[in-house]
Amino acid sequence: MRSVRCPFCAADDDRVVDSRLAEDGVAIRRRRECSACNQRFTTYERIEEVPFFVVKRSGDREPFTRVKILAGVRSACKNRPVDEVALEALAIQIEESMRLLNRDVTSEEIGRATLDALIDVDDVAYVRFASVYKGFEDTEDFAREIGMLVKTTAPKLRS
Repeated sequence: MRSVRCPFCAADDDRVVDSRLAEDGVAIRRRRECSACNQRFTTYERIEEVPFFVVKRSGDREPFTRVKILAGVRSACKNRPVDEVALEALAIQIEESMRLLNRDVTSEEIGRATLDALIDVDDVAYVRFASVYKGFEDTEDFAREIGMLVKTTAPKLRS
């Protein structure tokens, strides 16, 4: 195995002084010491994730990007009391569920997963996203979706 080039003197002879897990186990943090100048520096080792593709309705294929999911849910949640951290977690959850399929996914599968995740975050954001994703054309489409949403939630208990 070849050593890492020192950022101070550019020598490629170093030794690992300390290794530990970083970023919740996603990476390994290594403290290194250059054999030439004795300066210490840190490197991170991460698994290179295998990219997967999205098959669009048109048949085109493009690399999956979590940023597009995040942009869509941010738009649906605009002016709603939804935490940014929750939106990022939602996008990561959707990416992980799509990655577990271990194949190219369709934009429809991503849209459905996003709708299923949004329903637990905010009802208004869910309806907004559904209106774009499902291509609502009139108020009857909204009424039907809201009716389905109301049926899936537990009835409120009367006092």
